[in-house]
Amino acid sequence: MNIRAEAERLKGLTVGRLRDEYERLWGEPTRSNNKTFLVKRVLWRMQAAAEGDLSQRARARAEQIAWDLDLRVRPDAGVHRAFGESTVRVRPAMPAPGAVIRRVYKGRTLEVTVLRSGVSFEGRVYSSLSALAKEITGSNWNGRLFFGLSGAEPRKERP
Repeated sequence: MNIRAEAERLKGLTVGRLRDEYERLWGEPTRSNNKTFLVKRVLWRMQAAAEGDLSQRARARAEQIAWDLDLRVRPDAGVHRAFGESTVRVRPAMPAPGAVIRRVYKGRTLEVTVLRSGVSFEGRVYSSLSALAKEITGSNWNGRLFFGLSGAEPRKERP
């Protein structure tokens, strides 16, 4: 079995076809509609069928080890890299309470103070940066993006 060729073939299938393959190989339907997950599970099952599955002894030992471990709910970055995927981006934390966030908007410098629960701007407390950005601009904004905390540059205003 050529794993790489089979992986490429599976990546070309629709989610519906992958669900069918999953059901055919595992003998039960899946609730997942996540293409990456389905490709991995179908490919693993094909490889196990072609090259041999775990022995009963190995399965029993793995189950014993898993029972005693605190297992991850999400895979770490190394697992994503092994499958040629980018890692899941984690949203950076809000600055610590007391920090001041500055942004120039329409020629005016905005200074926002971070509080334990929300932000303060011109003597008024807002529940979030997004709520404040909406108040300032009059339209819905992602507050982290508006104030330049998302890693991306805030959009420039139109002249």
